[in-house]
Amino acid sequence: MHKRNRIILDAGIATAVVALMGIMRGVYSNELMLFNFIMFLTLSQGLNIIYGFTGYLPFGYVGFYGAGAYGFSLVVMHLHVPAMVGMVAAGAAALVLGVILLPLLRLSGAYFAIASMAAAQAVYEIVANPDLESITKGPYGVSLSDVFAPATSYYVALAILAGTLLLVVWLRNSRFGMSLQAIRDDSVSAAMAGVSVVRGRTIAWLLSALIAGLVGGVFAWHISVFYPDTAFDLSVSIFSTVFLLFGGATTLSGPLLGVFILYGIYNIIGIAVPQYFQFTYGALIVLLVLFLPNGLVSLLTNRGIRVP
Repeated sequence: MHKRNRIILDAGIATAVVALMGIMRGVYSNELMLFNFIMFLTLSQGLNIIYGFTGYLPFGYVGFYGAGAYGFSLVVMHLHVPAMVGMVAAGAAALVLGVILLPLLRLSGAYFAIASMAAAQAVYEIVANPDLESITKGPYGVSLSDVFAPATSYYVALAILAGTLLLVVWLRNSRFGMSLQAIRDDSVSAAMAGVSVVRGRTIAWLLSALIAGLVGGVFAWHISVFYPDTAFDLSVSIFSTVFLLFGGATTLSGPLLGVFILYGIYNIIGIAVPQYFQFTYGALIVLLVLFLPNGLVSLLTNRGIRVP
């Protein structure tokens, strides 16, 4: 019963967040800002799967996001398929890239983080190559006006967020999720206990890549016109990582809190009074690292309170 109550609480939080973002579109005029909230809510949870559950922090997470954006764009531009088929291509492109980069999982710590960032930069250099203009449009930007449908793509993004949150709920309450955390804490001991370390890391890596690819695809659909610098903007990785760490990894609510608080501050201060944004943001992060290295949720977990 105790486990069942945990699942119900986690699922309730996930449902409330998705419902909130769905309702907000009808009452708030800045749809792009709301879409960005959904995007970062999803990406931070995608990072949560690979970092929170296995301990791998990919600074180049934006590579999967960019691969998804271009996977979507290429099939829509050249094959003239419907946008939903393009979304399948977005997920497939990220998965293919994830499979290609599987050897990176042999690394750890800073080596893995830097190698993943280098891989993302390599993908960027390929799609931005002027010699590939006839295929990727090179550095000159992609235009997808034929499938531009902000309302539809918004709700597709919301569905991806819902699926991602439910996946994290499952990982937090399943034996597989527990095995991933065992791998994160001590991979040698986990292997001796019968946990398939390679299998667990591979699945977590590919799930995380798939989520980022789908977000990249729906981003391309929603924006319709973008450049390689936008699709492979390192700030996407940085923001997603900061949101995750600020709220607290491994939990469901931690990344949600990180996005709502920090991205909310960004939209209030960073746009209205940008001269104070960097100071405020930097001060918050420094205070967090010094006093709450495990994120905001540690205020409760340190007191023995289980955080959803």
